[in-house]
Amino acid sequence: KISEMGYSTESAETLLDGVRMARASPCDVVLLDVNMPDGNGLDVLWEIREAPWPPEIIVMTGYGEESGAELAIRNGAWDYVQKPIKIRDLKQSLEDVLRFREKQERLPASDRPVRFNGVIGKCPKMALCLHRMIQAAARDVSVLITGETGCGKELFARAIHDNSPRSQKPFVVVDCAALPEKLVESILFGHVRGAFTGAERDREGLIRQADGGTLFLDEVGELPLHVQRSFLRFLQERTFRPLGGKTEIRSDFRLLSATHRNLDECVAGGTFREDFLHRIRTITLNLPPLRDRLEDLEELIRHCIAAICRRTGMCAKEFSPGFFDVLQAYQWPGNLRELSHAIESAVTEAGDNPVLFSQHLPEHIRVKVARASVTRSADEPASRRQPAALLPKLADFLDAHERRYLIDLLSQAGGDIGAACRVSGLSRSRFYVRLKKHGITRRF
Repeated sequence: KISEMGYSTESAETLLDGVRMARASPCDVVLLDVNMPDGNGLDVLWEIREAPWPPEIIVMTGYGEESGAELAIRNGAWDYVQKPIKIRDLKQSLEDVLRFREKQERLPASDRPVRFNGVIGKCPKMALCLHRMIQAAARDVSVLITGETGCGKELFARAIHDNSPRSQKPFVVVDCAALPEKLVESILFGHVRGAFTGAERDREGLIRQADGGTLFLDEVGELPLHVQRSFLRFLQERTFRPLGGKTEIRSDFRLLSATHRNLDECVAGGTFREDFLHRIRTITLNLPPLRDRLEDLEELIRHCIAAICRRTGMCAKEFSPGFFDVLQAYQWPGNLRELSHAIESAVTEAGDNPVLFSQHLPEHIRVKVARASVTRSADEPASRRQPAALLPKLADFLDAHERRYLIDLLSQAGGDIGAACRVSGLSRSRFYVRLKKHGITRRF
């Protein structure tokens, strides 16, 4: 049917063949089926996006699932369509994709270098975030940055500001979670002398300070509802009145916001205004947690070590394989912030030792990794243990040996995924699923 529309097409019967084709020659669009003989199409979406000429991807499925649709769109798919597919809708989607790519090719390339300012990452998820960051920087619209605590939301906000036309103007940070509830409006909008008890002089608010530049509302989900209402009025009018003031003041700034909360759920729960949410998320940037971008872990570790050594005047340090293995096995609930603190602690503990070992890491990290590697509860009294409890569960035993096998296999294959797949007998998609399951990255 697609060839009848005048498009040149190629087809693949398996995910492995499809990924090979996408990497071997350029194409504009990939129609990716979810239910394939050798796995789930969503599992290889990132592999296709890593092609030398990244195509747009339209995901097709006969089993419509809301979670699958969300996963596809968040991971950069152009569209997610459910079978049976209407030819008219598919044709319209293809025409939109091709028109978009044609317009993109005609856009003049910017000769202005991109300033990443500490934003590090080359894995597919981070590459997509960086691409969207550069796009957002060029547009003077509101951006909402979402992600878990400590995953680098402020770093991205600063990068957007520093790559925007407002880069020479102020970048003003508002920590919404730390604003005193009784003073929040005064801090944001300012006040005049005598506006309330204790207001002994005029005070310029943060909104006025951001004039011409960027205002960053960190943890915007913590703003009280009455402040959201006041802020919404300002965003509509672009003027505000300080507390106790009689005249309206204009402030022109670019608004960036960040939150670790699901603001749609907050709206449903009545703690966040829907109209305010629409105003602050013209563009949304979803940052992945560290555990979902372990491909970048080694580079992040080296960056943190170098930065800490420069700041403290210590000699440059390397790290042992065991040090890396512990960091890789940890789940990082605190994300990049926790990683930075852990490495600073290790560098301090190591002192003049030029190599960091796992023993230099914080005890709580080593304990959690050690506990995760065994199944027997340390709290169970020895008197109550049965002989069988001295052995791990079969599933855990097999998982541990599968992880060791995969590490050895990758090492012997020199990081060549294709060679590793041939030796193991696994398809590429299944192999990647197992690597992700065990938190193994290609660092060989």
